[in-house]
Amino acid sequence: MRRVFLLAVLACVLATPAEAALSLCNRTSYILYAATSAIQSPRSQTQGWTRITPGECQLARKEPLTAETYLVHARSSIAHSGPARAWGGAFPVCVKDGDFTIAKGVTSPTCTADGTFSLPFAPLDNRGKSVWTMNFDEQPGLSPSQAQLAGVKRLLADNGYKTGRMDGKPDKATGVALTDFRKRMKFAATAGNTELFDALEREARKKIAPAGFTACNETREMLLVALGTVEGGKPVSRGWWTVQPGACAKAITTPLSSDAVYLLALRKNGSAVAQGAKRFCTTSAAFEIRGAENCSGRGFTEAGFAATPTKGVSGTIAHIGPAGLKR
Repeated sequence: MRRVFLLAVLACVLATPAEAALSLCNRTSYILYAATSAIQSPRSQTQGWTRITPGECQLARKEPLTAETYLVHARSSIAHSGPARAWGGAFPVCVKDGDFTIAKGVTSPTCTADGTFSLPFAPLDNRGKSVWTMNFDEQPGLSPSQAQLAGVKRLLADNGYKTGRMDGKPDKATGVALTDFRKRMKFAATAGNTELFDALEREARKKIAPAGFTACNETREMLLVALGTVEGGKPVSRGWWTVQPGACAKAITTPLSSDAVYLLALRKNGSAVAQGAKRFCTTSAAFEIRGAENCSGRGFTEAGFAATPTKGVSGTIAHIGPAGLKR
C-alpha cells in the first residue's frame, strides 16, 4: 500500500478578513507548522513558521498575492508521536528552524547561510487571485470541527491517554481523558481551545523527549536522511529529514519496539554517506511508502539502507560520520 503525504491543494475562496491575503487552514488531526515562499524573479522571499492547530485557519501572508509563484510546505509538530508528517512537493526551498524570513536570489547557491536547510515545497495555484484560502488535508477528509476533535484525540494519545479512534466522532474514552487532562492542567472554567491545544502540545513535547530515534550529522555537509522500519511484518520507508552539519534530527518520537531501524543518508548531490543491504523504496520528495516490492514499477527508486540495532532499547542516536554510520 502506498502512502505519500503531499500537499492537498483543495483550495477555495472562503470568507476571510479583508487584510488577509493568504490564509492556511488545517483540516488534519496534527498541529502543523507552515512556511510559504513568494517568487518574483530574480528574487524570492520565504517566511515561516505559521502554527495552525487542527480545525483552524491562520494568516500566512498579509500582502496581496501578486508574485509570479507561491510555494508552500507544512510539517507536523514534533510533539506528535510516530513518524513526522510533511505536506509538500518537489521544489527545494531554504528554511530555518524558529521564526524566519529569508530573502535571496532565485539563482543563488542553495542554502549557504548559517542555519538554513532545504525542504520540498509545493506550488500554490491561487488562480491569479490576490486573496486566497487553502486547506491542508489528510485521508479520510475531515471537516473543521472533525479535525479539531481528531486533533484533541491525537494529542491526548501523545500524552499517554487512551482514546477512541483518531476520527472526528466523540467517544466516552476521549471524554474521560479530556476531563482528566483539563483537571490536571488546572484550567479555568473559561479556558478554550487555544489554551487546550497549547497545553496538549507542551506536555506531549515533555513526554516524548527521552524516546525515539535521532540521527546526528557529524560530517561537514548537509545530509538528507530517510528511515526504514518493519511494522506489522511490512516494510515502511519515510523521508526526508534535513540534518545540518553538527546538528541532529529526531525522526521517530515514540519508544522503539523493533529489533532494528534502517537508515539512508545522502549528500545534496545524491551520493550516499550511509547505506546498507536492506532494500526500501524512496522518492526525491517527502514520502511515506508502505512495501518494498517492485519499487520501480510503482514509480519509486530502490535504495539500500544500513541497519542500526535497536532491540531492547526505547531510544537511540545514530551518529553519521564522513565514512558512514559510526558503530
